[in-house]
Amino acid sequence: MDKRPIGVFDSGLGGLTVVRSILRALPGEKVVYFGDTARIPYGSKSPDTVLRYSEQNIRFLKTHRVKFVVVACNTASSLALPRLRPGRIPFLGVIEPGAQAAVAITRTGVIGVIGTEGTVRSKAYPQAIHRLFPKARIFQQACPLFVPLVEEGRVRGPVVEEIARGYLRPLLSRKIDTLVLGCTHYPILKPVLQRIVGPKVRIIDSADETAKTLEMDLNLRNLRSQGRGSQEYYVSDISARFKEQAQLCLGRPVHRVRRVPIEKF
Repeated sequence: MDKRPIGVFDSGLGGLTVVRSILRALPGEKVVYFGDTARIPYGSKSPDTVLRYSEQNIRFLKTHRVKFVVVACNTASSLALPRLRPGRIPFLGVIEPGAQAAVAITRTGVIGVIGTEGTVRSKAYPQAIHRLFPKARIFQQACPLFVPLVEEGRVRGPVVEEIARGYLRPLLSRKIDTLVLGCTHYPILKPVLQRIVGPKVRIIDSADETAKTLEMDLNLRNLRSQGRGSQEYYVSDISARFKEQAQLCLGRPVHRVRRVPIEKF
């Protein structure tokens, strides 16, 4: 039994959806979360900047002696993870688990992917899906307004629905039967998205799929803890509405959050 914590980082609060899934799948684990709320969004940043931010985030998590790092950000998973130097601490991104689930679920092989501009430009999801299913037809759509909406707690209502319909219309015209949520902020919008795409389109939540993969990896590496779970939350900036926004993503109250001067790492 390895009682060291699991480190999780994201560009903001969206990675808390991954933490929520981890807590359900692995209730005995300790989790240290870092949200880079001062520098969000990552999706519009250059690959070199995303890599630099990711390396700083990981250096901070290492100060907590983490046994595993989950890159709970699709942009960082696609742009930074392939360039991170391997070390003694294993890493897990959110791209591969989502791609594997999409391939397992699709009936027609026509798959839609929504994500940030950075994730879409990287073509990380089409590449990961095609490695598993070369004949899949994949259509992507960048949704740059979704992250700011979730970060502001605006996850329902006519304005949100109209924006979502505009983004999803080109994918629905392609007759997709599977939709991958290629950003960990997007599961918060899942009720709206499911209503728009209809019951025949299966939605892949990369947060849930990442937690499943993490559980398998911990078991294979003999790193699983059966102790008493706990969570610590850190951010690079705290807004007046942070706890309310965090509860929306996490599904439970957050009582203590600490600010980290991440530029020093």
